[in-house]
Amino acid sequence: MPMPPDSVAKATEQSAASGDGRLLGVAAGVAAVAGLLFGYDTGIISTALLSITQDFHLSSQGKELVTSSILAGAIVGALVSARLSERRGRKFAAVLVGVVFAIGTVGSALAPDVEILIGSRLVLGLAVGGSSQVIPIYIAEIAPASRRGRLVVMYQVLIAAGVLVSAVVGYTTHSSWSWRWMVAVAVIPALLLVAATAFLPESPRWLVAHGQPERARNVLRRLRTSPEEAEAELREVSALPEQGKRKEKLSARWLRPALLAGLGVALFAQVTGINAIVYYAPTFLSESGFGESTALLGTVGVGAVETLMVILGAMTVDRIGRRRLMLWTLPGSALSLVVMGAASLAGNAGWAVMLFMLLYMAFNSLGMQVVAWLMGSELFPLPVRGKAMSAHATTLWGADLLVSMTTLTLVDSISLTGMLWVYAALNVAAIVFVVFRVPETTGRSLEQIESSLRDGTFVPRGNEGVE
Repeated sequence: MPMPPDSVAKATEQSAASGDGRLLGVAAGVAAVAGLLFGYDTGIISTALLSITQDFHLSSQGKELVTSSILAGAIVGALVSARLSERRGRKFAAVLVGVVFAIGTVGSALAPDVEILIGSRLVLGLAVGGSSQVIPIYIAEIAPASRRGRLVVMYQVLIAAGVLVSAVVGYTTHSSWSWRWMVAVAVIPALLLVAATAFLPESPRWLVAHGQPERARNVLRRLRTSPEEAEAELREVSALPEQGKRKEKLSARWLRPALLAGLGVALFAQVTGINAIVYYAPTFLSESGFGESTALLGTVGVGAVETLMVILGAMTVDRIGRRRLMLWTLPGSALSLVVMGAASLAGNAGWAVMLFMLLYMAFNSLGMQVVAWLMGSELFPLPVRGKAMSAHATTLWGADLLVSMTTLTLVDSISLTGMLWVYAALNVAAIVFVVFRVPETTGRSLEQIESSLRDGTFVPRGNEGVE
């Protein structure tokens, strides 16, 4: 009788004396496929909405509800997945995320009316929120400090790739496919995610926190290039005070600097305007004088720029540093929005609007979008990592929901130019926040970051961890 996937994974862990490190990239890559689904399911709505509006006769408020329902579900998913990933393990939660992605996709594609569509996108949101809570934690916990940045950012790369794929699918099939087929194709990677994730190793840090050091040792030997490296890391993980056995509250005074930095980055990753552009780019470009086909092609450009810049960020974030990358790119984001707003105000400047939209996407994707999920997975100590990452994801999705529900309303109230200048001001506020509240985490192990919190040295310094 064949063993269940978890038993197979345990047997493989126990039989492996040591690995060559290749499993690390495979495990991170498979887990990051959840990011592809995340990006596709949130991005495809910008194209599908044109047809959905006609089929269901949606008003502006109806369009905002269809767009934002996935985000409301993401808030709930981020909260629920924290308890699951802490009690049952990161891998169990990741498998469940894939199952929910498949269910939500099928429900959305078959929805007979707008109410069922909204409900199905709420279910999809549960998977999106769950993946954003558990996948960055899982990858961060299996990765060594020297590679953690680019491996966690792989998740963000695939989010951006999912947005790009959704834009390409929308542009190439909008005249031949129903929106239902656009939505339905996501069920294929969802099922592949379920099948592959079931055979991944469990997080060694979760195993230590739950009293399974021998399994953690076996996993680390498979994930690292030598037994000595695995043993050294296991000693460091086990050395912190009582690890997960000690109950900690998020309100604990020593945790507050990490919470402020992590939740602040999550908030600014959204309110600096990225998803106002991603969700409504075709609408903005149409209002700037472009036809439907050109507006959809511009959306492909938005997705392509985001993907390329996140890949660049993944390649450089471990060398440049998280904090420095944000401080280098946020001024460019702010300036691009200011000029884009001015071009919109001037009228007859559609190409200028598109150019500075793409420049904004380049700066924001290279900085805030690369760093947001990464820092959330790094800043929080193991005893509260699940709960804190849940709060991080909830903050991010709550801010995203706010942006998606108010963008068109802001445009109606204060014009496209006014809306863009509001987001430009929030980019300036983000610069101030990073300067005073966000320390560098590059080059530090998760245990070193926790130790700095405990001894009070978790403070922003310009070159910390970068030199």
